[in-house]
Amino acid sequence: MTDPRGFLKFPRRPVPPRPVEERLSDWDEVYAGQALLPLVSEQADRCMDCGIPFCHSGCPLGNLIPEWNAYAARGDWKAAAERLHATNNFPEFTGRLCPAPCEAACVLALNADPVTIKNVEQAVADQIWECGYAAPHPPQRLSGKTVAVIGSGPAGLAAAQQLTRIGHTVAVYERADRIGGLLRYGIPAFKMDKRHLDRRMEQMRAEGTKFRTGVQVGSDIDATEIRRRHDAVIVAVGATAQRELPVPGRELSGIHQAMDYLPLANRVVEGDYAAPPVTAEGKHVVIVGGGDTGSDCLGTALRQGAASVVQLDINPEPGDARTDGEPWPVYPKVYRISHAHEEARGREGTDPRVFSSATLHFEGTADGRVRALRLTEVEPTARSPRPDTERVIPAELVLLALGFSGPERGSGLIRQLGLTLDERGNLARDGGFAAEPAGPAERSAPARPDGVFVAGDAGRGQSLVVWAIAEGRAAAAAADRYLTGSTALPAPIGPRDRPLVA
Repeated sequence: MTDPRGFLKFPRRPVPPRPVEERLSDWDEVYAGQALLPLVSEQADRCMDCGIPFCHSGCPLGNLIPEWNAYAARGDWKAAAERLHATNNFPEFTGRLCPAPCEAACVLALNADPVTIKNVEQAVADQIWECGYAAPHPPQRLSGKTVAVIGSGPAGLAAAQQLTRIGHTVAVYERADRIGGLLRYGIPAFKMDKRHLDRRMEQMRAEGTKFRTGVQVGSDIDATEIRRRHDAVIVAVGATAQRELPVPGRELSGIHQAMDYLPLANRVVEGDYAAPPVTAEGKHVVIVGGGDTGSDCLGTALRQGAASVVQLDINPEPGDARTDGEPWPVYPKVYRISHAHEEARGREGTDPRVFSSATLHFEGTADGRVRALRLTEVEPTARSPRPDTERVIPAELVLLALGFSGPERGSGLIRQLGLTLDERGNLARDGGFAAEPAGPAERSAPARPDGVFVAGDAGRGQSLVVWAIAEGRAAAAAADRYLTGSTALPAPIGPRDRPLVA
């Protein structure tokens, strides 16, 4: 176990990122080259190895956090790697991208600073590769069953790896030219270097998973044909239907969806373009939306050399501490600074976010380009405009980061597989991740979508990478049970499970 008095001996010390000016000059990860050890081992020693570790409840994967903390504290990276991989297929993804609800649920957070769980996880994940603990695990024998996974985001990849390792023959279909979904083209390289994704793909190929890129199931190939060729299908296409901003002037040139902008910047880093077709260089940029995608746009625009960046958030500015309505161990809505916000503050001296604000309309030039945005302050609850608070800010590039409303409806996949949408606009599924059928009027497939399962954001709605991996693992267990009558695969969550709330 860890030092029982470690949390009294050592204060919380997160791993510091690289200096702002240094990281704004490149696209490397914010922690690239930073010494994680021995700081991480000392911080892992703060874990109290609680009798009831609530960090398990904060994490949908059920990560064995006290166990790998104890091994990391002693520098036993092999044992730590085994405990981390026991519940998480891709800890190098979550260690970089997850907002760490486990830390909010740490028992220390009751009256002190929680353990730096995310830093420890990233350090263990990196040691897994540096020490050679990520060898492929091909199955000892094949089951003779075949599975198609549609979509190669974290849910699809987790499902594919689980099913491959248990002996099924798995093919992953991805419409983009590279594997990874939003991990590849939606997440900027400064948050996660794509080498982490590439080496996982090589591991999965060595285990036997097949990848088919550049294939849009539903148009390039009929989804019913995919179902006919395979014994089961897992639909993990994500929630990529982007929310719109229906205000006057939306048609002006220079207004883009975030997920049209971010992939272009990622393709420059991948070497596909010498320069991005849409760039913030020298422009006054306004980002509409206060979430993680907006933060990604902010960091990208700063690295492209924007003249200024403002991020609009319709929500009120949170406080610095939990409220009575958000008690421990729920993940609280408190004032947080992302690395991109820190970068903007370092350059401008102020937070780039404007809270409690909404867009009224865009103003354009004579040739149809956006030049300004008129905004207003809004009431915190009703979000109605406050009188006499309108103002105009310059906007030569506007990025809409308003989130997603479920899977894209235009694809033939939904109709061809006979799927339907639930009341939230996600693909409907039962308590065992099996797809629910469409009504007779909506269905072109002849019968219930038997053997079709839904995983990830496509069924849950827009969520976190850690929930996507948990979904993929659970859907893989459901598919294996369908194929063989039973399963030894873990199912960490059910399709209707939700994060801890008050």
